[in-house]
Amino acid sequence: MSELTVFSSDNPAQPLLHTSNSHDIQQQLQLAGVRFEQWQATAPVSADSSSAHIQAAYATDIARLQAEGGYMTVDVISLSANHPDKAVLRQKFLAEHTHSEDEVRFFVRGQGLFCLHINGKVYQVLCQKNDLISVPAGTSHWFDMGSAPEFTAIRLFNNPEGWVANFTGSNLASRFPLLP
Repeated sequence: MSELTVFSSDNPAQPLLHTSNSHDIQQQLQLAGVRFEQWQATAPVSADSSSAHIQAAYATDIARLQAEGGYMTVDVISLSANHPDKAVLRQKFLAEHTHSEDEVRFFVRGQGLFCLHINGKVYQVLCQKNDLISVPAGTSHWFDMGSAPEFTAIRLFNNPEGWVANFTGSNLASRFPLLP
């Protein structure tokens, strides 16, 4: 179940808001300038589905986002708990950073925790299967896949080079709760 927890950036011990209601999550994130949607596949998908099959199952929503946001590149990424570099990858994403383009992720399966630092607040969004999040360009954030990652996600990019992070150097992310 998707969840949103909002904290004051100077008080990681006391949430200001916690909800698992998808409508409330969408509304709260929209007020912060973040897109949150839920999609349904038009064909069954599994952990073994090919990238082409996964993209075809969500083709209508992908095309809509490409038209709205000018996204030129679409790919599918999967990570499992037995990946040999999972700890290194997790650490890379846990540092607060920004991007010069939107970070658009749709969870086909599994989960991930996006933590957004916006206007003195930290929005922790636990994205699960069927959740799309679009973090606007320039938004400080970090991502936690957990110690035993298990997810497949569709990524959309404006930049053909893909994921390019600009690290802020802040240690804010280290003060907030993460996935086990």
